[in-house]
Amino acid sequence: MVRERRLHRVTDIAAQAGLSRATVDRVLHGRTGVRAATVAQVEQAIAELDSQRTQVHLSGRTFLVDLVMQAPDRFGSAVRRGLESELPALRPAVFRARFQLSEESDPAGAASLLAAIGRRGSDGVILKAPDHPLVAEAVDELVGAGIPVVTFVTDVPFSRRLAYVGADNRAAGATAAYLITRWSPQADGVLVTLSSSSFRGEEEREIGFRATMRELAPTRPIVEVTDTDGLDSTMFDAVTDALVAETGVSAVYSIGGGNTATLAAFEALGRTPDVFVAHDLDGDNRALLRTHRISAVLHHDLRADMRRACRLVMQAQGALPGSPVSVPSPVQVVTPYNEPSGLDPDAVP
Repeated sequence: MVRERRLHRVTDIAAQAGLSRATVDRVLHGRTGVRAATVAQVEQAIAELDSQRTQVHLSGRTFLVDLVMQAPDRFGSAVRRGLESELPALRPAVFRARFQLSEESDPAGAASLLAAIGRRGSDGVILKAPDHPLVAEAVDELVGAGIPVVTFVTDVPFSRRLAYVGADNRAAGATAAYLITRWSPQADGVLVTLSSSSFRGEEEREIGFRATMRELAPTRPIVEVTDTDGLDSTMFDAVTDALVAETGVSAVYSIGGGNTATLAAFEALGRTPDVFVAHDLDGDNRALLRTHRISAVLHHDLRADMRRACRLVMQAQGALPGSPVSVPSPVQVVTPYNEPSGLDPDAVP
């Protein structure tokens, strides 16, 4: 820790960790009486500063933003890389980021994190969390304290959030329905998987999907699996149960992830989906797409989303002209033959 301390000022570490300079100094010098959780907090702050080293010593107005996400690690890590990749492009402003990433959908936990950010201060929050009264109240309290909140991928619309950044989720769901009915025109059932029914973005994807299915294939059965947190460990059993109960399912629309486990459940029963449409070019989906195990991925540029979110924070703080507005990101249909160039190669296992 003493070696790491020479790379960063105590002031920077304290701001990144949300702790006092005195507490950070105690940790850096290995003094007794410091909680293990506090030591871990300082170590995380140093690791974040290391990954953003080109930003730390620049001159210019500095913005410290917090990324708070409840999503599977495969997606949270991709978003984190996207944000860190965009930070240098925001010059002459200097952006530093702190990260609070969790895999479980937990409104109370999200609200608690937002309250902690309010106590320690921030220039803005980029938030992916359930649309829940506890979360909306915590967002309102942050905004009331002068900390703008930008929702990302999934919205909390009945809060005082500044703007929403991400795809038009209803249009994405409608696109999935169009692809499935064109690529798999038979009347077999469609499995729709969600990570949590409390995420507004996933709900809107499902609404768009079901509305378009009623138009294009009104008699085709839809089988839903939800509240798995999009994790492979929980998705496998949930999908297996659904496939055993509904033997006629031949297509998949994955709204919330866990696609490796979904395919494993099909394989365990000796079945293969005719068409599989998923969201987000994370590491798992890129590997599945390249091996033709899924048919298409509905993709939007995470780096562009992060850039826009940071610019919205700058507008809210008076550093850029104009009023913040929500503008949905364009959705791209990616097949094994048109994967976008320039994606982070580390995202692929």
